[in-house]
Amino acid sequence: MKPNLFWKYFIVLAPLIAAGFLLYPSYRSSDLEKKERAFKDANGNIIDSIGLANFNSKYAEDIKSNKAKRIKLGLDLRGGMYVMLEVDIVQLLKEAAVHDAIDEVFEQVIDKTRKETDLNDDQNVLDVFKKNFNTIAKPKGRTLINYYEISGEISEDKILEKLKKDVDDAIDQAKEVIRQRIDKYGVSEPTITKQGARRIVLELPGVNNEEEMRKLIEVSARLEFKLVRNNQEIVRTFYKIDEYLSKSKKTSVATTTDTTKTDTSAVKVDSTKVAVNDSTKKDTLKTAKVDTTDPYAGLPKEEAQKRYEKDHPFTSLFISYFIQNDKSQPISYIKDDFPEGEYYFQIPNSTLERFNIILNRSDIKRLIPNDLQIVRAAKSSSPANASNPMYSFYSLKRDAELKGDVVTNAHASFDPQTNTPVVIMEMNADGSASWARITGANIKKKVAIVLDDQVYSAPVVQAKITGGNSSITGMQNAEEAHLLEIVLKAGALKAPVKIMEERLVGPSLGEDSINSGLTASAIAFVIVILFMAIYYSTGGMIANIAVLINVTLIMATLPLFQGTLTLPGIAGIILTIGMAVDANILIFERIREEMLRGRSMRGAIDEGYGKAMSAIVDSNVTTFITGIILFFLGTGPIQGFALTLMLGILSTLFTAITITRAMIEIMISRGSHTINFGQPKSHNA
Repeated sequence: MKPNLFWKYFIVLAPLIAAGFLLYPSYRSSDLEKKERAFKDANGNIIDSIGLANFNSKYAEDIKSNKAKRIKLGLDLRGGMYVMLEVDIVQLLKEAAVHDAIDEVFEQVIDKTRKETDLNDDQNVLDVFKKNFNTIAKPKGRTLINYYEISGEISEDKILEKLKKDVDDAIDQAKEVIRQRIDKYGVSEPTITKQGARRIVLELPGVNNEEEMRKLIEVSARLEFKLVRNNQEIVRTFYKIDEYLSKSKKTSVATTTDTTKTDTSAVKVDSTKVAVNDSTKKDTLKTAKVDTTDPYAGLPKEEAQKRYEKDHPFTSLFISYFIQNDKSQPISYIKDDFPEGEYYFQIPNSTLERFNIILNRSDIKRLIPNDLQIVRAAKSSSPANASNPMYSFYSLKRDAELKGDVVTNAHASFDPQTNTPVVIMEMNADGSASWARITGANIKKKVAIVLDDQVYSAPVVQAKITGGNSSITGMQNAEEAHLLEIVLKAGALKAPVKIMEERLVGPSLGEDSINSGLTASAIAFVIVILFMAIYYSTGGMIANIAVLINVTLIMATLPLFQGTLTLPGIAGIILTIGMAVDANILIFERIREEMLRGRSMRGAIDEGYGKAMSAIVDSNVTTFITGIILFFLGTGPIQGFALTLMLGILSTLFTAITITRAMIEIMISRGSHTINFGQPKSHNA
């Protein structure tokens, strides 16, 4: 094959291969979801929890990676719940004021601010508050200093600056708390976006329990400080759970590979490797006097692995470390001979669901001390792109030492000496006294910062903290420090979240929408194909192939831009089909004109593509600019329409010009002396 001809084929086939590669995750994800539904009834209730846990254990990484790369469907196509929330900024401004200083004048300012901002959602609440304060309170001799207290330099500008930061943080806090709750609830691919000055829009695909979701969103955030008890007692409890499960016939059957057909490779993490001690290794905690007798000595590695997992169905799901002299060493649960001291636990995401199922069993709960609870870390300790992220989990005292309502402020900063991220936390007088007592009694021990039963940080108490100001270190980066700041303010900021609008889109409506959209697309596509094939003959068929490639490229590239396919998005694709053939119509008409003037086929094609180019680019660029405006100024469905329109324009310029030209060149190279663009035979060269 001639080099020139090879590149022509490459131009035509490469986009199709790339599109197939990009669309495969959507197919794979759909296939896995279909298999997952086999473990649930028609209403989505789990009918086989063990089977579902084993399925998720086997395919956890596959499901996660493909979901992240697949085409996401909007609520109008998939069904679910749409919720618009509003953060009550007016209430925040009131709660931020000193309680004893609030008088009738301040109440008038608050009332008028609420009335004005309720009438206009787009107004900046702080600006309206400032205006009303100047017109109502200032003439009566009041200033902001009369109502608000801040640390450092005191002035009205500084107070307004502090209030503005509190408002911004309140919205960020609300988003983070809601995101964590929805993640715990198990909603797949939720969309949480800020809209306007104080509103948050949630799109929750697949959710149909309106009442339960409403309670989940509206309940106040629960920030607590709890003591960490990763000690000998909890490790012995884990050992007892292993013993109980291995002796239980029912659980033994559920965890045996032969009966459940569980893919044990899904749980073959480092925990199982370190659990089966290797006699050739020297890190067997001799200094901690741990009995390292190995009942699996002499067995092949795979057999030892299976035997250990069968004998330890619970502790083989995670990794346990003993911390000694600031160093951590992995331990096994072969014997109930654990030293006093501190332990550390990590669990891979692939076994997390099985871990939770076991812990939530009523018979297992009886084995865990009543004053302790097992709580997972909110964030993974693995890199962001890890396929099977690791999470820490903690044994905590069930009763909180301190509640989050004592926190008055928190801000992320950097330690000037080490240049590492740090979070400064401030407490009120009652909190300061309690905090001094708690930290004084727990020096060199960990205190967990828990929001909604998830641990965000577990710093070590270095010394007794008096005065209520604490410095929390140990964050990996500034982003993690900012997240902890937001979490701490969950107890400091009193900005309620209220539901302004909610809609439930049923799955049947979603299916009807998909069918209607696909039908409309198919009809539009067929009409365009017929017109082009009849009117422009061979050239029309070339254009039709280019349009087909065009639509495939749009669908394939949509996930790359985190786009969501909605009904307006389908409308954008249909519009793109018309624009795509419009570009070819300009080219083909120009080719026909040049052939009418007596040019050769080659000359007419060169002139057709060359002369029509400016008109094609101009019309598409102006439409693309409109798409940009719609994307950045619009919301929801409008953005979906704009995104598919812009992607369609880019792929149109490629397919209508480059691909059709390549196909025509291939036909000429293979011996076609004339190509019919709908011209009369007398016009053929």
